[in-house]
Amino acid sequence: MKNYLNFESDIKNLENELEKLKDPFNQEGLSEVDTKKISKTQVELEKKLKNIYSNLDPWQITLVARHEDRPKSKYLIDNLFDDFISLEGDRYYGEDQSVITGLARFNGQSVLVIGQEKGENLETRIQRNFGMMRPEGYRKTIRLMKLADKFDIPIISFIDTPGAYPGVGAEERGQAEAIARSIECSMKLKVPNLAIVIGEGGSGGAIALASSNKVLMLENAIYSVISPEGCATILWRDPKKMLDAAKAMKLSAKDLLELNIIDEIITEPVGGAHRDRDTILENIKNSISKNLDLFKTMTAEDILNHRKNKFLKIGRNKGFVTNPESLSAVRTTGYNLQEIVKSKKNILITTIVMIILLGIIFLTL
Repeated sequence: MKNYLNFESDIKNLENELEKLKDPFNQEGLSEVDTKKISKTQVELEKKLKNIYSNLDPWQITLVARHEDRPKSKYLIDNLFDDFISLEGDRYYGEDQSVITGLARFNGQSVLVIGQEKGENLETRIQRNFGMMRPEGYRKTIRLMKLADKFDIPIISFIDTPGAYPGVGAEERGQAEAIARSIECSMKLKVPNLAIVIGEGGSGGAIALASSNKVLMLENAIYSVISPEGCATILWRDPKKMLDAAKAMKLSAKDLLELNIIDEIITEPVGGAHRDRDTILENIKNSISKNLDLFKTMTAEDILNHRKNKFLKIGRNKGFVTNPESLSAVRTTGYNLQEIVKSKKNILITTIVMIILLGIIFLTL
């Protein structure tokens, strides 16, 4: 059974009509299949899908990003990679099933795969904690990222989480520290790391794994510091103003590409990734292959500087930096203590002279 969003009522009606036309044994009894009407309805459906999905507002994009039929990390890992070997546990506390990690092969090349997994049904969603990672999940990814760095293995991460788990137990075990360590580890890697936002990229739960050389997003994914509902609750004390919040937050792939927060948008089939899984698999595969090839000729130091420059130049497009591509080469200039003291003395003398002159002028008036 297909699941439809609240703005897809016309699409639902057309698809139901199309199913009836394709079934000769419908409610009216045995009849001939009307191929002309099927073709006409199919064309109408495609036009409707294209019209609706080319004019989605930010809140509707959020709903598409959260669609329960949307391809999840496990599905992508199973279909994009060969010889996947799951690696579990953080070696401190335990296993976090909200993130899938392991070694695999992509086009014959060894890679480390990390995927935040929400689950496909109620049972697996509870098991996966709806994709909300706990500290042990981040510590597991840190352990494996360091392993990949040691053996020169590229890292590919699939981001799909509403945010890090905010439970008491997670806070007691150092949630914020684990996220900070994950960001630090990602930034220090000397192997290429790609992050692909496939659904929700929420808050620190996403950035912990998305501090990468390349941040890619599916066309109808979102990437933000907080959910639109959370933002509306904080700003207006009204979670129903999520559309206003979504517009202001610039959380869509198109807005983020314009702001240079992300590097590439991966095109989705008309109607969303859940409508044509084969096409979205091909698009993601091509994007990963292309981006991994960019780093094959780079040295470890080049890869590290590439990542540093990417984040250092965010927001500097219209600033005073003449060459934002080489920000990682910027170093603080050493100061001569004697010159500083001399400069301060000159300023003090000038100030005293100015005060004396002002005093003389005041007394002569």
